[in-house]
Amino acid sequence: MHSRLEQLAFRVQEIDALLAEPEIGQDMKRYTALSRERAELEPVAAAFNAFVRAQTDLEQAKALLDDPEMREMAADELQQCRLKIEQLEADLQVLLLPKDPDDSRSVFLEIRAGTGGDESALFCGDLLRMYSRFAEQKGWRTELMSESPAELGGYKEVIVRIDGDGVYGQLKFESGAHRVQRVPETESQGRIHTSACTVAVMPEADAQTEINISPSDLRIDTFRASGAGGQHVNKTDSAVRITHLPSGIVVECQDDRSQHRNKDKAMQVLAARLKDRQLTEQQSKQAAQRKSLVGSGDRSERIRTYNFPQGRMTDHRINLTLYKLQNIMEGDLNELTAALIAEHQANELAALADAT
Repeated sequence: MHSRLEQLAFRVQEIDALLAEPEIGQDMKRYTALSRERAELEPVAAAFNAFVRAQTDLEQAKALLDDPEMREMAADELQQCRLKIEQLEADLQVLLLPKDPDDSRSVFLEIRAGTGGDESALFCGDLLRMYSRFAEQKGWRTELMSESPAELGGYKEVIVRIDGDGVYGQLKFESGAHRVQRVPETESQGRIHTSACTVAVMPEADAQTEINISPSDLRIDTFRASGAGGQHVNKTDSAVRITHLPSGIVVECQDDRSQHRNKDKAMQVLAARLKDRQLTEQQSKQAAQRKSLVGSGDRSERIRTYNFPQGRMTDHRINLTLYKLQNIMEGDLNELTAALIAEHQANELAALADAT
């Protein structure tokens, strides 16, 4: 591992030298690729350099133990160095874990109302607001791709694209069934109702290189958009429904007044769903070999409960309960996502340990 880390640290120096060359600055494609590679390697190189410095400090402290006047100070320094080295070794293990190539991608976030009728649709709207607020705090951009509003508010189904750096890496553990327990506004007896929504987080696919969609595999239908829109709704077949015949996946988009833009959005969502299906199949094969508590890819799995009367959120995969539900519904997801990522990393480290 030490030699590999040395190579990575040297590679950062090599990239710095390349980026300083004038001809590289004129080639934006190569400049961008090198900059991205450096951004990925820099945390590892920085941790390794800190590790090397800590080892040097450790050896210097050991040498001072023979000096009676410096022994006590050297012993304290020795203890601090050992603790620092132990922490840096743990950090480097995590940094060297295989990277998910999709972590840096933007995503399509799909939320569907499930059991619970109108209350489920309202909660679907609440979840959309929660994720939108979280995206806003992160500086990510959101774009509505498709929506099916419910009569009393909320959505039967809604799809948004969240664009930014590292979106999938932060949100990929949100896929699954989200359960809510609360008293609906229409409930006169004050009884708590339970309903659920299903969330799917799909990394954006590069349709040019990753997903091969043959035009002959598609059935494309156009129809008149329903809902608000005035005279435009009654006169223009702007809504688009695309059916991928081999998989049976159906995507509808009708939110834009342009048929062309609706078709483009639908194709983006279709590519993401096909990529998501591939990922789910891969995860299922991995899960057959070893059970992972986080990110199993099973959309029917109940992953989280939002209990409004008690003001708590519980993530059932990692047994985490937070009593700050109001803040969470306002988009404060940092503590939750950090805990899920840490659990996933612990599972990966355990799997590597078992393999060796």
